[in-house]
Amino acid sequence: MLIPSIDLMGGKIVQLVQGEKKELEFDNFDYWIDRFSKYPLVQLIDLDAARGTGSNRLLVQRIVSRLSCQVGGGVRSLSNAQELLQAGARRVIIGSALFDHGTINTRYARTLSDSLGTEPLVFALDSRGGRVAIDGWRRSTAVTASDMIGVLEPFCESFLYTHIDTEGLMCGISMEGVHLVRRATSRRLLAAGGITTQEEINALDAMGVDAVVGMALYTGRIDA
Repeated sequence: MLIPSIDLMGGKIVQLVQGEKKELEFDNFDYWIDRFSKYPLVQLIDLDAARGTGSNRLLVQRIVSRLSCQVGGGVRSLSNAQELLQAGARRVIIGSALFDHGTINTRYARTLSDSLGTEPLVFALDSRGGRVAIDGWRRSTAVTASDMIGVLEPFCESFLYTHIDTEGLMCGISMEGVHLVRRATSRRLLAAGGITTQEEINALDAMGVDAVVGMALYTGRIDA
């Protein structure tokens, strides 16, 4: 399944390269909401909240009221997750908060699962150079995606694997990296990071992996 991605920064839809360089910027929200309305699920990320530099909360609320979304970016507490779900989010994506001083925060994962159930929880595996990156991808840990899966699988329904090394580069995702993660978990798996062609989406689908696509949709490489 193809899942369009909407990234928010400074009150606009943006596309970044490897989480750093801004490549595209849009403020025609209704256009993209209409374009993506045919999809059963859209990924919505508040990059400012993820980096702790601001919030696009009103935009998030506006978009989740019109699209079926899994929402991430700065979800660092149970109350944050509850607020997003109450606002209309279908799922919440948890990333940096799953760490405490560089180690996996199993207690927080269990708290989320006990309070919300596993179904609405998507745990992020944001990988650069084979290690998980947190705090808006600006800080690396010593933990691998497989390490996270081994500890956190009981507490979520889905994992989101992002291959940061190819994110936004329009050069294709690392199928080898996706294969490794797919073999590590029986949970629902979503993959992102440079997916550029329908052939890649088909290959991921054959593995039982959903494709989260951003740049290729906004540039027209893949027809939205």
